[in-house]
Amino acid sequence: MGRKVLVVDDEKLIVKGIRFSLEQDDMEVDCAYDGEEALEMAKRKEYDIILLDVMLPKYDGFEVCRQIRDFSNVPIVMLTAKGEDMDKILGLEYGADDYITKPFNILEVKARIKAIMRRTGRKDSSPSSGKEIVKGDLRINCESRRVFSGEKELNLTAKEFDLLELLAMNPNKVYSRESLLNIVWGYEYPGDARTVDVHIRRLREKIEVNPSDPKYVYTKWGVGYYFRG
Repeated sequence: MGRKVLVVDDEKLIVKGIRFSLEQDDMEVDCAYDGEEALEMAKRKEYDIILLDVMLPKYDGFEVCRQIRDFSNVPIVMLTAKGEDMDKILGLEYGADDYITKPFNILEVKARIKAIMRRTGRKDSSPSSGKEIVKGDLRINCESRRVFSGEKELNLTAKEFDLLELLAMNPNKVYSRESLLNIVWGYEYPGDARTVDVHIRRLREKIEVNPSDPKYVYTKWGVGYYFRG
């Protein structure tokens, strides 16, 4: 079998439809129908991606996402029926990589999954292989998609790594929020510039000693963000 996917939704017909479609693409699909079950499964087994509904029994999707982020950087795509900006931003705050608004087209779901997997497909490579970017105590291995501060490995999500890699490989180049949104998330992504701000803040919280006084990822006020070379 191919990639391992966990689908979490309390609407069994939706789960059944997603599972059937993903299995047609040779993905291995597990299903959970409430937040508690989803957490247990995420702890027991390593997945390549998790599709996580916001409205769930026992624990909601935000709480599940927050708890998973305590032990895993597996890509998480939130499924939200409301389509409200606050849901989307909350999902990103808790560490989600992407979101899809219901009702969705299964082809869109598959396209998002494949795009994320392309970006994270190299993560299992040897940490000593490929290009490395070193700045102060920060070490970024572009091939294995791992980041270290000194000897400590930092737990970045897929999108956080994509942002850091892009900025670090182009030091001192200022990217507007719109440019980052288009490059990292893609032109079809329905989000807005706040998505970038949330991810930059979360990235700084992980890589900076003092996030409010960063020494790696800087803000060019009124323009965008850049990595100090």
